[in-house]
Amino acid sequence: MNKRIALIIGHPDKESYNYALAEAYKKGAKTSEFEIQEIVIQDLEFNPNLQYGYRKRTELEPDLLKGQEILKWANHLVWIYPVWWGSVPAIMKGFLDRVLLPGFAFNKRKNSIWWDKLFIGKTARIICTLDQPSWYYKWFYGNPSHKAMKKLTMNFVGVKKVRITTIGPIRLSKEKFRTKWLKRVQKLGETGR
Repeated sequence: MNKRIALIIGHPDKESYNYALAEAYKKGAKTSEFEIQEIVIQDLEFNPNLQYGYRKRTELEPDLLKGQEILKWANHLVWIYPVWWGSVPAIMKGFLDRVLLPGFAFNKRKNSIWWDKLFIGKTARIICTLDQPSWYYKWFYGNPSHKAMKKLTMNFVGVKKVRITTIGPIRLSKEKFRTKWLKRVQKLGETGR
């Protein structure tokens, strides 16, 4: 199967290291001639608030409809974002709330607590940055954002195979550390993982 990659960047600051990581992944993917489309959440015009929950439909803005097209087209989703307060940035959370809707990412079953997963067959890679060592985040906090994105978001909609790359600490990191990770992320792009 041809690898079609959606690269979703959740950091609101385009001068952040996350954008360098996205460029490294993209560079690697292009050398392997994978098809790749980007969703730069910061560039989208949309209301991040799912105002009525699922009780009442909020019409999707054109940028969100385009985002859904890219997510549907892709067979591999690459999420790049910083971990803030044990979660994803607010703008990325708003994107997830507004885009991964019933009828698109899952379907609720009538008179049942169960649901149908509509992203079955897709894979995902999460690349996230921390301002603390990754081992500290894992052992002292239990990787809350990893669990939320992998189990409660990706697995919920049917993305069964989700790999996570955690890079930290970024704050106070040296050029050598950052360059090493850019090379590793480029290799991930080359292999489409």
